[in-house]
Amino acid sequence: MCIRDSIHTAQKLDVDELRQKLSDLGYDKVDNVEEPGQFAVRGGIIDIYPLTEECPYRIDMWDDEVDTIKTFDAESQRSIETVDALVIYPAGEMVLSKDRIARGIRRIEAELKTYAKKLKESFHTEAYARIKREVAELKEQLVEFSAVCGVDSYVDYFYSDTVSLIDCLPDDSYVLIDETRKVTDRAVTDEKGFVSSMTHRLEGGYVLPGQMNVMYSYDDVIDKAKRYHVVGFDAFEGSDDRISYAHRTEIRCREVHSYRNNFDTLVADIRSWKKEKYSVLFVSPSSVGAKRMVDNLMDADIICHYMNDADKMLKPREVAAVAGRLRSGFMIQDMHMVLVSEGDVFSSKSSSGKRTQKKLPYSGEIIKSFSDVSVGDYVVHEKYGIGVYKGIEKIESGGALKDYLVIEYAEGGKLYVLASETDRIQKYRSKEGRPPKINRLGGNEWQKVRNRVKGHVNEVAEHLVKLYAERQSKEGYAYSPDSEWQKEFEETFPYKETDDQLRAIVDVKTDMESNRIMDRLVCGDVGFGKTEVAIRAAFKAVGDSRQVAYLVPTTILAEQHYETFTERMKDYPVVIRLLCRFCTQKEIKNTLRELKEGKVDIVIGTHRLLSKDVEFKNLGLLIIDEEQRFGVNHKEKIKEMKTNVDVLTLTATPIPRTLHMSLVGIRDMSLLEEAPVDRRPIQTYVMEYDKELAREAIARELSRQGQVYYVYNRVNDIEQFTAEVQKLVPNANVEFAHGQMDGRTLEDIMYRFNKKEIDVLVCTTIIETGLDIPNANTIIIHDANNFGLAQLYQLRGRVGRSDRSAFAFMFYRRNKMISEVAEKRLRAIKEYTDLGSGVKISKADLNIRGAGSVLGENQSGNYEVVGYDLYCKMLNDAVRELRGDTVFHDYETEVDLPIDSFIPETYVKNDFIKLELCKRISLIKNEDEYNDIIDELIDRFGDIPDETMNLLDEALLRARAYVCYITRIWYRDGVLRFTMYNKANINVDGIDALVNNYMGRMKFLMGTNPEFVLKFSKEERRDILRQAEFVVADISQLLITSDKETKIGGTD
Repeated sequence: MCIRDSIHTAQKLDVDELRQKLSDLGYDKVDNVEEPGQFAVRGGIIDIYPLTEECPYRIDMWDDEVDTIKTFDAESQRSIETVDALVIYPAGEMVLSKDRIARGIRRIEAELKTYAKKLKESFHTEAYARIKREVAELKEQLVEFSAVCGVDSYVDYFYSDTVSLIDCLPDDSYVLIDETRKVTDRAVTDEKGFVSSMTHRLEGGYVLPGQMNVMYSYDDVIDKAKRYHVVGFDAFEGSDDRISYAHRTEIRCREVHSYRNNFDTLVADIRSWKKEKYSVLFVSPSSVGAKRMVDNLMDADIICHYMNDADKMLKPREVAAVAGRLRSGFMIQDMHMVLVSEGDVFSSKSSSGKRTQKKLPYSGEIIKSFSDVSVGDYVVHEKYGIGVYKGIEKIESGGALKDYLVIEYAEGGKLYVLASETDRIQKYRSKEGRPPKINRLGGNEWQKVRNRVKGHVNEVAEHLVKLYAERQSKEGYAYSPDSEWQKEFEETFPYKETDDQLRAIVDVKTDMESNRIMDRLVCGDVGFGKTEVAIRAAFKAVGDSRQVAYLVPTTILAEQHYETFTERMKDYPVVIRLLCRFCTQKEIKNTLRELKEGKVDIVIGTHRLLSKDVEFKNLGLLIIDEEQRFGVNHKEKIKEMKTNVDVLTLTATPIPRTLHMSLVGIRDMSLLEEAPVDRRPIQTYVMEYDKELAREAIARELSRQGQVYYVYNRVNDIEQFTAEVQKLVPNANVEFAHGQMDGRTLEDIMYRFNKKEIDVLVCTTIIETGLDIPNANTIIIHDANNFGLAQLYQLRGRVGRSDRSAFAFMFYRRNKMISEVAEKRLRAIKEYTDLGSGVKISKADLNIRGAGSVLGENQSGNYEVVGYDLYCKMLNDAVRELRGDTVFHDYETEVDLPIDSFIPETYVKNDFIKLELCKRISLIKNEDEYNDIIDELIDRFGDIPDETMNLLDEALLRARAYVCYITRIWYRDGVLRFTMYNKANINVDGIDALVNNYMGRMKFLMGTNPEFVLKFSKEERRDILRQAEFVVADISQLLITSDKETKIGGTD
């Protein structure tokens, strides 16, 4: 079998054969391609996401020939650009045919028989049972599911002849070894670790004896490398037992020191180098940066040029700049050459290559997605209440086939909702996923519930708008523009700010310099620079003689921030104090007195800051860090402090309530989504608990001189569990920490962990907002299914704070039933590993458990009865009404015409995707959205069938009719009727003109529900949709007054 496949345009292609080939290459067949290693087939459209590509590809067939190949965006599913060809490589290391699988399983079973017998005879019953189970699971995975994921260690059973990567190199290749001695030491250590790990696994019944030889020894690899040209690079000359070089050349070289933004010193050094006939090359990550450096040096009277050809040799005394990658500069004396990196000049760490992030919209409805609704889920219909979704059915009505969503209510009642009108339906979401009361069709029960909730929503909205208006109307303190001290202070920041960080700093300063009271949320991942935004805001406040309170959830975090603030402001006359349980009574007493007298500029503390005895002389700025960690009572006290003080809230994962308030425009929000340079995403594994895996994870981290967090959230037996962890890694220093410890003891443990004296820290969630320890890069979370999503995200954020790869292992107990909510949380945490996923995590949490109370506990009961989505929609409408926007929600528009309108199974097979499309089609508001969905459907699924086109046309007609106050368009017995909203604000003088347009075929009927009635001939009925569109267009032109634009804005 060929291990790769190439496809090009105009090629003949058998789709069934390709489908089989992709499965053999390890690709998973799915309905929607979203991740590498997946493919989907929808009629003549094939989507493939090769592992070697940045984005997936879409192949559009014309009969049995490839018509076009396009790349597309995995999130939006929309095409990006057309390409001529696509090469598909395997999705895994092993490509196993059915014959090869059968041969491999026979070999495994033969070895298992011998090995299992040996274990049984030596009374290792646990190991015996485990290896039998492991092989049975492997066999089931390969035979029943044809899945080859995770079978790499069995490679020798399936392939008799294996090779290493080095065997694949061309004959004249060069093998470069960086630091021979270190490579040898590392290889020997890794090899010993691997052998030790496999020996443990063999004894425990995790592996078969044949798996012990899955890795080549270092000696084997070196022997293979000796067939090629081997070149070693060593800082010091030394001997190595395994590698001896025939020739040695010494290059005298030294590092260029960092200039830390001191450009004048660089200019002086360049002049000195030129005198000694050195050539100087400046390396920037981008051509823009290189050209800017050329301009800067030219301004300093140093002749410099931009170089396009990186291979060109520089002449003595020549100075040039080039685009390229260089971590830090160096000087080679023998070549008379100096290389300087951008990071050497402008900061100790430099951002390389800016990228523009797509920003979140901060208003409107958050959840429009309907994709996670399954048959059996609870849904809410705005008019009829809560029922159970039963799927999509095709039903003939008035001689036409249409798609209907079926919702089952109490006492066997069924509601059929047209696919084009699903915008009135939301998935029911509640606080902890509790089942709701199902309503009965007919009767006034649901209307009573809605009226009760509406009354409460109006109160909530009034309170929110009043709160917002109060903060807007009250004059806050307007800070003066940045002083020279402020500018100087900001220049001492040792890192290069990200674009998002700079934007957030500008937002905060603009708020502070205005007369308005600031209430801003800065949302960004751990380590993305939120604290620096706060530090600059605090410095600005102190510069205008205002006091700053910095509120944090934990004592450890308070101490960390205290050290950070003290270090950053040490050169300025700023008095900073700490207020937490680590302070003595005498220190607390002095701090409280000096705060009241105005002698303390910045106080950093835990909820102790909220005590009644804490008084400020002139509080100007309140900074709240990790607000999701404060309880309801604390938040009420914070509200009392906030009435006329600028507030800056920092968080990585905003609580759903805060996020929702920001999204509906009640609070301002700045997002930090751009990762600092060199930061890597954390590799996350969610799996059943396995002692051996835990031991390996710890051993692997310790072998690279790192440290491990082991989260065990039960204080009563944490000491006993720590002893078990110690048994797993006897040579490591394992300690435990929890929040019920004495303050000094806890501080001592954290201090020792910070100083690398403790290898493994078994702890509760006390570390959730803890010390920033770059050396700790593995975290293991025990019983991860018991944690909230934001908690898991915060805990995972404790690692990965340096440029090293970080790992998070989330264990749940073997054979334990996990609740659906816990499963969704674990799935979400595994999916969102990207840097800057905090807001996505919060939105996922919003999806899973709803927003909680916007104001306090009393609200939750109200959104429980109508569901979170409908509650938010009602709240948004109420807020907009109180702000003076026109919101129309007294009527809805129904279109019931005798035309086939549905999405055929042959066009879209998957019910989830079909439901999502129905929801989006029903939300069409104008022609742009209509055309956008048409483009997407053609792009994703091919040419649109007539029935689906009718569905789209009906949705657009409904949107236009709504704007014209039409509540129903329906056809019966040769008559097309347009029922009007009885409170419609229309131009009544235009009614006669409209009726006269239709030459006696149209009548206007007065009554409770006024109607325009149009008679139809049999011929006209064939094009009834177009006729309805013409009538709606005429109504719009002749009857609708100038509030039309306002109304369109109020229908969301």
